[in-house]
Order: sequence, then structure tokens, then C-alpha cells
Amino acid sequence: MLQVILDELKLSGTKLVAVSKTKPAEQIMEVYKQGQRIFGENRVQEMAGKYEELPKDIQWHMIGHLQSNKVKYMAHFVSMIHSVDNFKLLKEINKQAQKHNRIINCLLQFKIAREETKTGFDIPVARQMLEDEAFSNLRNIKICGVMGMATFTDDLLQVRSEFQKLKSIFDQLRQDYFFEQPAFKEISMGMSGDYRVAIEEGSTIVRIGSLIFGKRI
Repeated sequence: MLQVILDELKLSGTKLVAVSKTKPAEQIMEVYKQGQRIFGENRVQEMAGKYEELPKDIQWHMIGHLQSNKVKYMAHFVSMIHSVDNFKLLKEINKQAQKHNRIINCLLQFKIAREETKTGFDIPVARQMLEDEAFSNLRNIKICGVMGMATFTDDLLQVRSEFQKLKSIFDQLRQDYFFEQPAFKEISMGMSGDYRVAIEEGSTIVRIGSLIFGKRI
């Protein structure tokens, strides 16, 4: 199934994050041996343990809700953080990255779903942050784009409209704040059940777990 997905994504130029949360190192290695190098986790401690155990050319992406006090455990190796949903967290990422003389790639997470459990910026709060002088002083983070999670529903029309909303947010931010910054190019949206819709609506990164690793037990 992995090769089928990779062939699909190759046509669109979309990157794959293989969501390996809860999966053992042995199973991750099976996917690694097929050529996959980007893996996504939603718990910092689990990702840190896998980083120590698995090959060092793996790019680890943090895709789950992130607490500020956990950043220090992954700042020395994480490749990208998808789930930056507040200014306090971004400042902590910058602080910890500075300690390791790194620049950490980040995505701003926006709330596009109707579900109350989903977190993320809204446009006014994001604009306030981006226009804050304190933001311009963050030298050890790089904002590479946006991330969003659609409502968990079988209604693909609703999912499509939410993906369209995220694409619109991306376009607004690029035009107003990142127009001359080529690194701002990523739209992380789409999972196992809706990644094809996400690609049609402009996703550059999809996060797929169950189609690759099987259903979580």
C-alpha cells in the first residue's frame, strides 16, 4: 500500500508523513526499508525514544498537540513541528532551538474543523502574533506554512470546504507576511480517509497512518 500511495503523491508533488504513533520500531523499520524517511508522532516521549533507537536519517515530525514544557525533549532532533497553535509555544520552541544552535521548522496550526476538541489559531490571533515585534525577534524558528485537521466525518463535502478554508488562510498569510520567504510553502492537511481530497485542494504534506501501518489496536 505504501508504494501505491507514494506513486499517487509523486504525481502531485505532495510529501508523505508516515504516522507511526503507537507503532513499534520494528514496524517502522519495515516502512523505512521501503524508502520512507519522514515519520510523524504525536507524543514527545515516544518520538524521543524512537529517535534514539532508529536510523538517524529519519526526519521526525511532531504532529500532535504540544505542551511547552515538552519541547526541550525533542529540540535537538525534531525536523518539523506541525502543531504550533499559540505564541507561547512558538517562543518556547525558539528558546530550546537556540540552546542547540538550531533553526526548527514550524507550521501554524489553524482550527478549521467544527469539532470543539480541535485546537488552533484563528486568523485575527495569528495576525496579531505575526505583527508583534516579539515575533520578529525569534531567530531560531522558521515558519514554513500551515496545518489543519478536518472534522472527523464521512461528509467529504464538509471536509473539502474545510481544506479550502485552510488553503485560503495560507494564501492570505503568504500574501501579507511571507511573500518574499520561499520557505513558506507547506500546507499540511489530509489523512488516511481524506488525503485525496486534500491533495485536490492544495495540500503539500499528507499525514497517513492506518493505510500504511494498519488500524491502531
